Amino acid sequence: MSRVNLPHALLLIILFFGSLVPTALAAGISIFQSSLEKRYSTAHSLGDNYQFDPRDGWQTINITNLQYKYSRAPAENGSRSISEDISHIPAGHGKRSSKKTSSKKATTKTGSKPAVKSLNNGTNTVSDATNGILGSVKSAIDSIKAIGSAQPVTITWYTGKDLLNPSCWSNTQWAPTDDSFACALTEEGWVDRPKCFKFLELCNTSKKCVFVRVVDTCAGCAAGSKHVDLTKAAFSSLADLNEGVLTVQMRQATEPSEGWLEELWGPKTN
Repeated sequence: MSRVNLPHALLLIILFFGSLVPTALAAGISIFQSSLEKRYSTAHSLGDNYQFDPRDGWQTINITNLQYKYSRAPAENGSRSISEDISHIPAGHGKRSSKKTSSKKATTKTGSKPAVKSLNNGTNTVSDATNGILGSVKSAIDSIKAIGSAQPVTITWYTGKDLLNPSCWSNTQWAPTDDSFACALTEEGWVDRPKCFKFLELCNTSKKCVFVRVVDTCAGCAAGSKHVDLTKAAFSSLADLNEGVLTVQMRQATEPSEGWLEELWGPKTN
């Protein structure tokens, strides 16, 4: 009967579990990214009994879904401005309007126990790596906090070529897509308009809320109006694209302190 070389067998087992660590880390990173994207591209709830209070930073805003296209250049071919497109909106609604790691010193005792301990350490490393990534996901989920004071605004959605060349950057290759969670604000006359790159929380009832980032200005929005122009994904998380005019709540929010999704918000700034 052949005898199994125990040290060699244990070494192979240790190497096997050691090879799982990079795989676990890669899987963990993928889970982290997916969880972040799901968190910030899905409407969230504040609870059934939540009360919107201006003291908590909420503003009442009107939202519309007008299937328009606007240009920062003068209107051509008799195309209407956004102000004209929403002239039917009732008064009071406004116009268009380094990764932490820990290691333990290996013991130098002889015999079979150290080898078994190393095997356990290898298994624990895989588990610790995955748990660490999942812990980071929770931290990222909790990292955006609401701030600021409330005021009424109007929201619409925009798409196509209007997504290109977001004005908050002087030179960038990035542009939002229909799947981004970004917005453009009235270009002129909104005195206390949130600044570029700020995050906003918008809620259509306490059960439908989204976070968006300011990345552009809306040249077609009526001067002086408090208007938030949303990407399609952001708008449709609050209401059907055919809904029309809605009044929603808005307040400013902090940016995520952990985790960043450029596809949703654009390049991070210092």
